[in-house]
Amino acid sequence: MESILLEVAILGAGVAGLASAIALKQVGIAVRVFERRESVHNLGAGVVCWPNATFVLSELGILDELMAVAGRITAMRRFTRNDVELGILDVGQLDDEMGFPSLAVLREDLMRVLLKRAEECEIPIAFNAHATSIERTGDCCQVMFDDGNSISPTLIIGADGRMDSKARQFITNDNRPVYQGFVNWIGIHRWEQPEFDRLEVHDYWGVGARFGVVPVSAHTAYWAGGLAVSDVSLAQDHPSIDQLKQAFDDWPDPVGEIVRSASDSNTKCVPLFDHNPVPNWHRDNVLMIGDAAHAALPTSGQGAAQALEDAWFLAREISASAGDMETAMAEFTRKRFNKTTRVIMGGRAFASSLFESDAKACALRDQKAVETDYTAMASGMASAWSDGLPIGGQH
Repeated sequence: MESILLEVAILGAGVAGLASAIALKQVGIAVRVFERRESVHNLGAGVVCWPNATFVLSELGILDELMAVAGRITAMRRFTRNDVELGILDVGQLDDEMGFPSLAVLREDLMRVLLKRAEECEIPIAFNAHATSIERTGDCCQVMFDDGNSISPTLIIGADGRMDSKARQFITNDNRPVYQGFVNWIGIHRWEQPEFDRLEVHDYWGVGARFGVVPVSAHTAYWAGGLAVSDVSLAQDHPSIDQLKQAFDDWPDPVGEIVRSASDSNTKCVPLFDHNPVPNWHRDNVLMIGDAAHAALPTSGQGAAQALEDAWFLAREISASAGDMETAMAEFTRKRFNKTTRVIMGGRAFASSLFESDAKACALRDQKAVETDYTAMASGMASAWSDGLPIGGQH
């Protein structure tokens, strides 16, 4: 393999940052990662790696390792908050149509597998490296760090998240995320006895409230309880665990059981923000990826998957560019913008429906769920999520 003489710096050691570092190293590109925290951060309790995500994990050489710590999801069931079933989506059909498995995994396990692969690839990762700004100086751009150090690599990749991306600030002059009107309490629940004989996602819908339970094994599930909170200042004031319990205590088990055992030590409250889609993801030799470029709500189901897709596409475009970074960044953005925009807007639309505060509108939503053709829905998801990838019906 011909090595391309580049030095790439990636800001952020989340899913997008580590996956991109691995993918770039696989095509012979020297890469360094700079993470502002003291270790790989496990923001979020868990994630479903849908087939487009597991395709990329396979390409990175870590799918088998992830499968050893993940659970294979078989179905998604929707219920009212009173435990009336609204519909079931066969995840096996989705997997068959896309050609890869859907895996539920704790985020700490996903990050551990990615970090192990990065270390095997001998990718240097600097922790406690807090970038404060990206500045243009003469013919190059510099990343400034809070310890006074700076770097001027060939390419700066901002995988530095949705909340305060220095790359997005440099590229667009505005990195403020958009609050979308709800908060999630998230956590991991473990049972002493087997709770799940089949690994099915259970999704409970109320009025202005939603609770999801995602098993990763017979004994363990991660969960998210979402509540409409229109005022961003109230949301950022971290609503208390008592509000979680008040909202969901009388919901059917396992929701009630999970909520009753929740405490400040095992639960995190997260106000939900995303970003408005922007068509330009690069300026000079700075490119943004992952949540910095296209943060979507968790209701999209595609945050981790789109971060992983970024890694796969980025390595291909840079490898094919023969060192022409402007062309590589433009092609990468062109191939990623429409799909990630659909994911952002789809996540917003679904959240708007789930956190509707009008009871009559919620009743209509629930009736629509009952009338949904879930076979057609699974095929539609397979088509949308395969788009641009050599999987499913796309190759």
